[in-house]
Amino acid sequence: MQYMLLIHQADAPRPGREGDSNQKAIDAWESLPDDEKNAVYTSYQEVNQTPGVTPGVQLAPPETATTLRVQDGKTLTTDGPFAELKEAIAGYMLFEADDLDAAIELASKVPAARLGGAIEVRPVIEAY
Repeated sequence: MQYMLLIHQADAPRPGREGDSNQKAIDAWESLPDDEKNAVYTSYQEVNQTPGVTPGVQLAPPETATTLRVQDGKTLTTDGPFAELKEAIAGYMLFEADDLDAAIELASKVPAARLGGAIEVRPVIEAY
């Protein structure tokens, strides 16, 4: 079965990105020792190289989002995320696993999970 791992970054330390307004997370990253920063990069590389993983992508900050709805045949757009999210989705990856336990085990290795964020593991429904 295929699982999507949604990475909720929250205030977990991370390098600064263009447009990023979460200064707390950036400052936390800057305060990490170099060996811890390297461990984070290494952990992501190892997760992405796990058999069955389709490496995901990092997303731009939530404030760069555009949310849309179609109402009465008209497309309405709103700048930014629709909901105020403390733990906005920062990225995702797909994982082909035998079962949920294997997906949870992999998710536990994603650095954001141990640095204050969370990983949402969700089964992917196969197309009909």
